[in-house]
Amino acid sequence: MEMLASLHTLPSPLPPTTSSSEPSYKTPFITRRRTIISASTAAIASLLYISNPIPSLYPAIALQPQQVDLDQEEDRIVRLFQETSPSVVFIEDLELAKIPKSSSKGDRVVVAEDEDAKVEGTGSGFIWDKFGHIVTNYHVVDKLATDQSGLQRCKVLLADASGTSFYKEGKIVGIDPAYDLAVLKVDVEGYELKPIVVGTSRDLRVGQSCFAVGNPFGYENTLTTGVVSGLGREIPSPNGRAIRGAIQTDAAINAGNSGGPLIDSYGHVIGVNTATFTRKGTGISSGVNFAIPIDTVVRTVPYLIVYGTPYSNRFQ
Repeated sequence: MEMLASLHTLPSPLPPTTSSSEPSYKTPFITRRRTIISASTAAIASLLYISNPIPSLYPAIALQPQQVDLDQEEDRIVRLFQETSPSVVFIEDLELAKIPKSSSKGDRVVVAEDEDAKVEGTGSGFIWDKFGHIVTNYHVVDKLATDQSGLQRCKVLLADASGTSFYKEGKIVGIDPAYDLAVLKVDVEGYELKPIVVGTSRDLRVGQSCFAVGNPFGYENTLTTGVVSGLGREIPSPNGRAIRGAIQTDAAINAGNSGGPLIDSYGHVIGVNTATFTRKGTGISSGVNFAIPIDTVVRTVPYLIVYGTPYSNRFQ
């Protein structure tokens, strides 16, 4: 396992016609007989039309309602992504070549695009609140969390409520390696953020639709779709302990998706995309992917914001 991140009304046949070329004394008999024959022929023709429709007409009639349904489903997913993506962030794990000079306020300067910094990894996260707290995986920022050299940095690309993107340096405020969770804080003064909508994972059902939003392999704002494939799974955490109750999904989760949200059909977060089984030596997802259930996140994140550590570690 690699930690990551119809019925259609057909037209009635034309009414039978009589020939004006026949003698008048034969008309009643012939007309009646022709009516019977024409009606039978029309009935047979109708049956033949149903069982062997005209290729150029029937498919167009039959597929029209299906096309309408498909368009509505596509539109729903498009709107779902548009509403959720402003709450998802792109995280870059950087190593500086040298420690930059401090600003006049004594704070570390934000790493600019043109600075001599090595990108050591990328990941995802999502906006937790309007104060700039970002939820992600611990393994996305573990180098920053354990940095002793002062060279590690975390650059966060996020968008405000109007859709304007901007970079900020992320600082760790709390970590929980046991559940592979971390909270970053960015300075959002002058910006209005759009926090993600938090859902619940306790009522999930296998087979329901779900969607992963993130930045796989550095490609920003990516949506993948799938279903909840399983519940109550157990996956390893970065500190070697087991994370129980994980959500299994076939929505593609690859390197860079880590820390991003797994959402339901309403755009509510149901999990944090965390890990995938990969084919040995390829790094390619096998389609067996996992997310930390949001109920676990909701219990953990407030303690990380306030105390910096999970509740279980407060008195250690």
